[in-house]
Amino acid sequence: MKLVVDIKKCIGDFTLEVAFETDGEITGLLGSSGSGKSMTLQLIAGIETPDEGKIVLNDRVLFDSEKGINLPSRERQVSYLFQNYALFPHMTVAENILFPLYKEKEEKQKKALEEIVKLVELEGLENRYPAQLSGGQQQRVALARGIIGKPEALLLDEPFSALDDYLKTSLIKELMEALKNYQGSTLFVSHNMEEAYRICPKLLVLSKGKVEAYGSRERLHQHPPTLSVAKLTGYRSFSKLEPMSNNLVKAVDWDIVLQVEKPPEKQETVMTLASQKIALVEDFPGKANTNEEPEKDNTFFAWINTYEEGPRRVLCFLTLNHPPKHSKDDHLEWEITKEEWEGIKNRTQPLKICIPKKELRFLSSYDNKTN
Repeated sequence: MKLVVDIKKCIGDFTLEVAFETDGEITGLLGSSGSGKSMTLQLIAGIETPDEGKIVLNDRVLFDSEKGINLPSRERQVSYLFQNYALFPHMTVAENILFPLYKEKEEKQKKALEEIVKLVELEGLENRYPAQLSGGQQQRVALARGIIGKPEALLLDEPFSALDDYLKTSLIKELMEALKNYQGSTLFVSHNMEEAYRICPKLLVLSKGKVEAYGSRERLHQHPPTLSVAKLTGYRSFSKLEPMSNNLVKAVDWDIVLQVEKPPEKQETVMTLASQKIALVEDFPGKANTNEEPEKDNTFFAWINTYEEGPRRVLCFLTLNHPPKHSKDDHLEWEITKEEWEGIKNRTQPLKICIPKKELRFLSSYDNKTN
């Protein structure tokens, strides 16, 4: 199943201009609020109309501004699932699911219902009403209604945005299970990297209406091309950089000089480091044993200025080279396990840390306002 999108839409001062292709894998659309994620889905579904461009689904032209083609939503074979599932409260599960097939003969409806409730594991719940269902069951009803007509594309618009973490984890598992046998193209809008990473093999990152990055989730997480992509994929520490000689780079905001594996490109003006990749030079109780020796270079003294303790991990805010002078005197964020934290929280400071060369990333589009 292939979806090709190359469209432009202007709304006031905002211009959405996106071009991408999917090949059947679930593709996640990531981006901050107002980046154009939901608008992209609405344009594909036919809820909104692009100003120009083309949308092709499995060789069927849904929209082509040059040829004057603009199929109505009902003819696109595209299903749009909203955030709140939009179930009809006065209809039973069966009636909700069969709503897209209301014009079909009763025999066809009965057969389709039997197949779909088995697929999404709703057997025995056909006569219940939405208020009598759990959140996960409501989600499966909405999904069943969305795919009973065998759409060629399924568009999911932040289906977990209003849920708590416990319910979200459960529903993500149920969604992935229900989509196992779906053969169409699926686009999944989210602003949560962890959520999208669990569900989507490919990620499309939007920023201010433009495609900033597109590729496998592993590649974008390991090698984000820009500052905004890095932030969306979990990086927290950033610094302006100034290239020096002999593979040395000055991290201006961290006030240190680092050895790097290769010099940055001309357009790369900022560096980042995943908060889990900072290494403690001395071993300490609670730290897992490893056969890898820490790098001798890129070793610095660090003080834990402040910290935030979570249920499983602790985020430490480090000051390098000198004791912190005030609570905001931070250079790096360092994420460690609770076990590691127990081993270092009462240690005499400074600590000695290592910033591995292979973990440094160079990015473009540095913005002082977002530092």
